[in-house]
Amino acid sequence: MAKVIALVEDEQSIRDNYAQWLRRHGYEVQEYASKKEASEGFARQLPDLAVLDIGLGDEAEGGFDLCRELRGKSVTLPIIFLSALDSDFDMISGLRLGADDYLTKDVSLPFLQARINALFRRLEALSQPENKEAKIRRGDLVLDSDRFTAHWQGIDLALTLTEFWMLHALILRPGHVKQREQLLRDANVIVEENTITSHVKRMRRKFEAITAGFDYIETVYGVGYRWSGPVN
Repeated sequence: MAKVIALVEDEQSIRDNYAQWLRRHGYEVQEYASKKEASEGFARQLPDLAVLDIGLGDEAEGGFDLCRELRGKSVTLPIIFLSALDSDFDMISGLRLGADDYLTKDVSLPFLQARINALFRRLEALSQPENKEAKIRRGDLVLDSDRFTAHWQGIDLALTLTEFWMLHALILRPGHVKQREQLLRDANVIVEENTITSHVKRMRRKFEAITAGFDYIETVYGVGYRWSGPVN
């Protein structure tokens, strides 16, 4: 069965271009021209992945609102922002809301497809994890790839796909520094390198909401990141 992609874009010519490309490559595409249309469609049925513009008609942050709505419905649904807005502020804002990726509209269609395919591959990996890595414990942290859950002190961290696999890559070898490019490779994620910091900050905030002063995801300046907490 074809994967369903929700495409939310208010400019018809752009929407048609993306939709035609995705359909030619085997996806079913649900097209929405406004926040209202998309919200109503999501209420009927969630897609397998969502591609969101930010500015939708008169609603300058309509895509941000839809991201919040989708994250409230599903923590695992892959979300990509595809926007003409290319400032660090907009990119960070989108990732803070729980998007898995943020692309600008100057990217090529094959590049967009590669990002989409990567997110779907990660979803498929969740349903077929290696048994030896299905559940990992690091002190009060438990990651379960069978159920796609991450619990800290018994509380669900509600990680996105990107956050889950980045954390998974870090805790596999506690104390070892993961360079940025190595972290992306080991986590099997394809995101812009300058967004890694935003994903890590978002993960930290989720831990800090449970444990004030949490500092087990350590930044090694100029190099990368490491898990400096319990090893078992």
